Parts: sequence; structure tokens; C-alpha cells
Amino acid sequence: MKRSLIERKLGKVERALDKAIERQEIPGAVVLARMPREGELLEYAWVRGLAAARPERLPMRRSTIFDLASLTKPIATTTAIMMLVEEGSIALDDPVAKTLPAFADRGKEQVTIRHLLSHSAGLKPWRGFHELLIQKERKTGERLLGTREGREWILDRVLRSGLVHEPGAAAVYGDLDFIVLGALVEAVSKQPFDEFCETRIFTRLGLVDTRFFPIPVDGSQAAPDAVRRRVAATENCPWRERIIWGEVHDPNASAMGGVAGHAGLFSTADDVMRFAQLFLDAWHGRNDSLPNARVREFAERQNLPESSDWALGWDTPTVGASSSGRHFGPHSVGHLGFTGTSLWIDLERELIVVMLTNRIHQVAKRSRFDLRPKIHDAIYEGLTAGMDDVASASAASPDEADASDDESDTHEPASHSASDSPVAPPPVAVSE
Repeated sequence: MKRSLIERKLGKVERALDKAIERQEIPGAVVLARMPREGELLEYAWVRGLAAARPERLPMRRSTIFDLASLTKPIATTTAIMMLVEEGSIALDDPVAKTLPAFADRGKEQVTIRHLLSHSAGLKPWRGFHELLIQKERKTGERLLGTREGREWILDRVLRSGLVHEPGAAAVYGDLDFIVLGALVEAVSKQPFDEFCETRIFTRLGLVDTRFFPIPVDGSQAAPDAVRRRVAATENCPWRERIIWGEVHDPNASAMGGVAGHAGLFSTADDVMRFAQLFLDAWHGRNDSLPNARVREFAERQNLPESSDWALGWDTPTVGASSSGRHFGPHSVGHLGFTGTSLWIDLERELIVVMLTNRIHQVAKRSRFDLRPKIHDAIYEGLTAGMDDVASASAASPDEADASDDESDTHEPASHSASDSPVAPPPVAVSE
């Protein structure tokens, strides 16, 4: 294995991320990747930038906790549904109204759990329920945002909403499908959604820094101050009139009290990597932390309709237009989060890339849409450097010329140790 070649190729990842920080497209990032090669496990880690620029200036660390935004959908909600299917409490083709009778309203009797997971139910992708609650608060003087009453009000309107197309006729990515799924988990399990996820998923899988931050009844700070200082800040919210730091960014999840099926989960890059590795191992039948057959089932494209790329709760690569880049194969799953988070898993090649940024915090301009695929391509080409099957693809990379003037960059030597310092740890570690 040509170690120096691998490290030189991975320098392209660092240059792209450093440029994004210099251009003020992202304040900082934590990027982890791993892939087995020639009997060894190659692992890559990059940490740089700021976790918060305001109200305090805090460096990014490997242990920084991120608002995962829509990564909540696969890691929490989809996994919760998978657990309930495995234990026989529900079936994928059960009508949703079987468990949530209010959902039968307005012609939704035939919508199934499978439809919701594959974004093909026909619900509107999004509605600003938080704005409706703000208007209601102004009229009544009653506090609703973040309360149990506000949560129930939103759930009632989601469950009774109409369809914009017939179930299975189109796949339109959105949040309402997963708000319903979160409510379904609660109805079946008889537990609050965050408690079910904590006991049945996070604790069971050893995810030590993965949690929801419910908003206290009095509306005070969701995360304790000691924890909040580990959290990456997000946007300066106009209606909350503060920098969002230690509480969920998503407005509807916030209005629902910080816990919802579509958003609200917080985690570290290492926890996301651990979840991805357990998912990958289950797909290969190497452990039973997650139900093996169910993992394989949920990772398959549903073809609802035929042109859809959606599996069950997971996206799959769209040829020529995927955030995963050019190299992730057809047996890959992944997801993005609005706050700047990303997870992609190539199930056959066993490549995992976790990219967590706080791209909506105090930036001059939002990060370019091509940053994620550029990073994924560079990581793949780096970890596979010298292998015949990627040599031609790597040579033909359209980004190579952009980085050619930086080819003289040097990198630290490989190391087995992880680092929590604000300085990036050594780029590549190899273990047996």
C-alpha cells in the first residue's frame, strides 16, 4: 500500500475544506472517513475552524456536538420504525391510519408506513407551523411555542392535512412524512419519541453523545450550559431573536418542543460514524446490534414510483447529481441535514464518510452545493489511491487542476491516536 500517495491525495480534501473556511462558506467542520483496504482499516480525520463565532468564539473539536437536522430521519426515526417492524408491532404496508386514526382524514386511508419512509405518501413537503403558532400566540396571549399544547396542535394539523398527489405516484422529499412517523412511534411504543430512541437505539448502540434536547416547560435553554459549550452554533434566528446554540435549529421541531421525527437530534461525528459502522456491519451480517435482514430491506430502493432514488428512510445516489459524488456505488445509502451535516455509506466497498459542518452559522455566504460531492470524491480517490479500478477516474477528476498549485502541501505523519484538540489530528490512521 502506497501510504505517501494516499496522504498526498487526501490533501485535496483538506485544501477544499480550508478554502471553504477561508471563503467564509463554513465556519468549521469535522470530517471522518474509513474504509478497509488490503486487510487493514484506513481511517481519516480532519477537524478545523470554529464551532461558534458568536456569542462566544469556540474552536471546533472532534468532540463537538452538532445539530444533525434531517439526519434525524435515518438515524432516529427510520431506525425506530425498523425496530418496531422487527418486533412485529407494525408492518411496512400497514395503513398509517390503523395506528393513527386521525390520519384517515381527507383521503389518506391508503397511505402506508412504506409510503412515508420513501417520501411517496403525497403529503406536502413542508409547512411553516411555527409561523401559525406565532400568530396564534399573538391573538390569544397564550404561550404555545415549545409547549405540549403547541406540539399537539401541530401534530393534529399534520395528521389531518390533505394530499398533493396519490400515494406512490411521486416521491417528494419533505418533513411532514417523518413528523407523522415520529407520532406513530409514540403511539405504538407508548413512550415519548426521544425516550424510545434513547433506550432502544442510542444506549443499545453505544452512542454516548447522541440525544435530543427537549425545550424545558419554562422555555429556558434546552441544553445545560456545560453541554452547550460543546455544541456547534447555528443560525441567528429572527423570531427567537438569538443565535441558536444548544437548541434545535429547525423551526417546526423547535415549536414542537425540540423533539420530532424529522429533526431535533444532536450528535458527534464519532457517534455518527459508530452508527454507520453498525449499520454497515448489520448489512453484511457481522453483528446483531441492528436486525440484519431489516437493514438490508431498508437499504433497498423502493421504486415508488419507478424513477425514485429513495430507499426506506435513506437516500441513494442519483447518477450524475448526488451529494455523494461520482464514486459511491448503487448499493450506497446516505442523507443530508440542512445545518450542514452529511452521512454516506457505500455498503459494498464499506466506505463511510461523515461530514459535519455548521454551515448556517455566521457565514458570509452559504457553502457551495458542490462542496459535499467534491469532498466525497477526494476522500474516495485518496483512500483508494494506487488501486487500478480508480486510477483512471482519479486522473480524470475535473477538480485536479484547481488544486494543482497546492500539490506541494505536506501532511503530518500517520498516527493511531485520536485528538480532541482544535488542530486537525493526523490525516490517516491504519489499524489491523
